[in-house]
Amino acid sequence: MAQSAITPAPLSTPSVAKLPLRAILPWAAFFGLLMLVLLYFVGAEEGATSLLSGAGVHEWMHDGRHLLGFPCH
Repeated sequence: MAQSAITPAPLSTPSVAKLPLRAILPWAAFFGLLMLVLLYFVGAEEGATSLLSGAGVHEWMHDGRHLLGFPCH
């Protein structure tokens, strides 16, 4: 019988690279602000709180309002 000359290496536990908070914080703030703007346009861009005149944004976001359960009419 042939014997293997290779011995298996001992198993080591993998380590997870740690990300500093300073690297994550700008991206978290950017995406948080982006989500708030999107929430505004889907949920509140009509009527008295409208930032843009006309009903264009309302019509573009109309199906999104119904999908997310926002009342619009």
